[in-house]
Amino acid sequence: MKQVIQNFKTGELYIDEVPKPTLSEGMVLVETKFSLISAGTERSTVKVAQSNLLNKARQRPDLVAQVIQNFRKEGLAATLNKVRTKLDSLKALGYSTSGVVISSMDTRGAFKVGDRVACAGADYASHAEITAIPQNLIARIPDNVSFEDASFTTLGAIALQGVRQAEPRLGEKIAVIGLGLIGQITCQLLQANGCSVMGIDLDNNFVRIANEHSADSAINRGDSNLISACDNFTDGKGFDAVIITAGTLSNDPIELAGSLARKKGKVVVVGVVKTDIPRDPHYYRKELDIRMSCSYGPGRYDVEYEDGGVDYPFAYVRWTEQRNMEAFLYLLSKKSLNLQPLTSHVFDIADAEKAYDIILGKTPQPFVGILLKYAENETKHKSFVKISNKPVAAINTAFIGAGSFAQSYLIPNVKASGGSLDYVVTTRGITAKNVATKFGFNACSSEVTDILNNDQINTVFIATPHESHASLAIAALKARKNVFVEKPLAMNVVQLNEVIETKKKFSQPLLVGFNRRFAPICEQIKKEFMSADEPMVINMRINAGFIPKDNWLQQKDIGGGRIIGEMCHFIDLMQYFTNAEPEKVYADCITSSNDKITPADNISIVIKFNDGSVGNLTYLANGDKGLPKESIEVFCGGKTAVINDFKDGIIYRGGKVVKLKSNGKGHKEEVERFIQALKDGHDSPIPFRSICLTTLTTFKILDSLFTGNPQMISLDE
Repeated sequence: MKQVIQNFKTGELYIDEVPKPTLSEGMVLVETKFSLISAGTERSTVKVAQSNLLNKARQRPDLVAQVIQNFRKEGLAATLNKVRTKLDSLKALGYSTSGVVISSMDTRGAFKVGDRVACAGADYASHAEITAIPQNLIARIPDNVSFEDASFTTLGAIALQGVRQAEPRLGEKIAVIGLGLIGQITCQLLQANGCSVMGIDLDNNFVRIANEHSADSAINRGDSNLISACDNFTDGKGFDAVIITAGTLSNDPIELAGSLARKKGKVVVVGVVKTDIPRDPHYYRKELDIRMSCSYGPGRYDVEYEDGGVDYPFAYVRWTEQRNMEAFLYLLSKKSLNLQPLTSHVFDIADAEKAYDIILGKTPQPFVGILLKYAENETKHKSFVKISNKPVAAINTAFIGAGSFAQSYLIPNVKASGGSLDYVVTTRGITAKNVATKFGFNACSSEVTDILNNDQINTVFIATPHESHASLAIAALKARKNVFVEKPLAMNVVQLNEVIETKKKFSQPLLVGFNRRFAPICEQIKKEFMSADEPMVINMRINAGFIPKDNWLQQKDIGGGRIIGEMCHFIDLMQYFTNAEPEKVYADCITSSNDKITPADNISIVIKFNDGSVGNLTYLANGDKGLPKESIEVFCGGKTAVINDFKDGIIYRGGKVVKLKSNGKGHKEEVERFIQALKDGHDSPIPFRSICLTTLTTFKILDSLFTGNPQMISLDE
């Protein structure tokens, strides 16, 4: 299918063929008819991408801070890899579309094939022939509303939320500063609500349109008669509310709003403007009420609402993102709004670059709303795109999932180890195409079956969110593929048992991404204690850092939490050092009334092994970021080994100190060993039983927290 794409590194904007998106639970697949270019938002996005690296850094200081923090924790090489991966990403543009439902898995059964719908959401309602939309970001179009008008719905919902924040009443007089698309729609909504509206903008074309179609009166910001015109409009009393829909780095809209508002009036900020609130003479002396309007409305930036499909109770949250979309469409059906004057251009999707030339000023001409139109296309429903036909190696690999971790640590190392890169599959076609092009895959796809049914592919790497690991591993084993699955192997005992039963029937090697045992420094320490015929005591202190509850890793059904998703690394490393099996575990965590804290992220775990060894794992999310992340100590046979954050290490032996050099956490060596084992016809570098015991131990840790008692660990249960 065709999609408008921008390369964040080079700034190049183009239309490309990518696989159609995957449909999953809670999503609706929509064939796009029209999409609206939001000139203000998209102009800003495109300009950031087209700026040089220094200007990118100036415009995104938050990302610069993340880079600096990552450098302190992981070093220069790892940080550069992450930065390159981020810069090499492709950006999907657009967030307001209309189209027809071609398939639906929404959990409420609200949408059927053939429904005419309006869609919202950055990275969802993109300028693409087919989109996958979360069920709370889609609304049915009334029969008498055109696809063209319905494509304005997202911006209409933004404008409507700003109006709701102003709480207008019949007969009130309201000023709107900024008469772009959202400003024009805001004016019309206010008029439909029985208000008198004055529009203000720097652009004479926008002022003209507002005067003719959207407002009772409109005036240029630079007009010397502005203040007197506003005084005459309000009979000298000032505006009941001022809504700012402009987008500018200037503080002028905020200052102007304060001067125009009446005493105890409201100032509502919808657009992206500087908000240095001057105390005097207006905001303080008039006791002005300043309010921020959050995009489409309640639900925005709430992962549970937008991605999880959880709706707010109607009685308690009357207007949500989706309900604002529905209300805007209703007003269109009642002819309360007129969007025809706001549609200045319509381009075919193939000519989208011409549209962006207009909004970027490369082709100077007046514009307001620019629509992209989508025609019938036989290739739009394809799940894969062929890129090249390079010869495949004996170990011919495919990737399911290709996020930043896979791009940084797995894909390059597969290539370096002599494995060929054949297919890459992701749920979003734009990601699959980007990764395939960047790393030299033969094809990209959005459907796992394109890999499983391909007899040429003998090895599958699984790097998806955790909830799909077990099912994908099972499917790959049944398709007789060798399997590398990123940790964890499973999210619960039922999934683990299903993997075990499948592995019994199919003999293909399966490795889980427990990389630390492959780190060169760990292999040195393992050799140091090979002849020590006695139990070990192992202490691991992991200063992991805080992860908020809305992060996907913390969500029970997606990431499974940090015990399952992260602590498994260290349980595996204990097994590696002791060469023994865990048989009992006890765990306890902090207790806190602070709802932002996940108590189980701050935990002390004791594991007893069947050779008498004891492992102590202290995992912390409440420490300072300046403290090194991973500190590991191994005591045995009169010797001690220490690993300092995998940057260096020490062996204390016979009163002497032997310093060790560290070269990474084993990501490269892990992939090399796996590929070499496959070439040699050997099984996984980690015994399958050990993998299962590590996975089972994480579940028993959760059981211990729940019961308050030690838990026995046995695969014979």
